[in-house]
Amino acid sequence: MKHNFGAGPCILPQEVFQQAAAAVIDFNGLSILEVSHRHKDFVAVMDEAIALVKEALNVPKVIRLLFFKVELLLVLQLLH
Repeated sequence: MKHNFGAGPCILPQEVFQQAAAAVIDFNGLSILEVSHRHKDFVAVMDEAIALVKEALNVPKVIRLLFFKVELLLVLQLLH
């Protein structure tokens, strides 16, 4: 297995790509790209993602995590 310790894109196991590709095509009957971000199934995915990030980074429960697109972060940096 190859490793990439750089700050940019990383190398992921093939299983990750296979699972993501399958979800794009069929996520509980629809493509994950078609599911509303407010739908209970998608909210469950985000809740799990937040829990996993908090666990991996040892983030206290009182801290709220927010996921942003990179473009928004660049705008916020320019405004600061």
